[in-house]
Amino acid sequence: MGKKRIIKKGGGSDVTGTSRALSRVPKKKVSAGILNVLATFNNTIVTLADQKGNSIIAASCGALGFKGSRKSTPFAAAKVGEIIGEKAQQMGMKEAEVVVRGVGAGRESALRAFAGKGVAITKITDMTPVPHNGPRPKKARRV
Repeated sequence: MGKKRIIKKGGGSDVTGTSRALSRVPKKKVSAGILNVLATFNNTIVTLADQKGNSIIAASCGALGFKGSRKSTPFAAAKVGEIIGEKAQQMGMKEAEVVVRGVGAGRESALRAFAGKGVAITKITDMTPVPHNGPRPKKARRV
């Protein structure tokens, strides 16, 4: 006989997993916090922490469903910023300090999307790691 195939109809599901990402919101109420934005060339990771530095929420472009080169776009980073902003609003956050790391395309758009959700930004700090001379370069290629 064989197995019967069951086809599930997916109604109203958008490309990125925004509805699923918003479902898990912590019950902890925080009035002020720190927003960490890590923008690499391949992904953008946004983490929201309280004043002590304990992380509360984290989201990334890859976790939202973006794959491959679409993860590194400013659009994907803006979606991550919006989701973190909505979660911060639901937790009652009024103001946040922002720490930006990395040189990726999504560093500014994630921050703009977060600020657009109504959380006041008090301070923006760029803490991109810069090598002080770094590792020894590769030796010259002989042909």
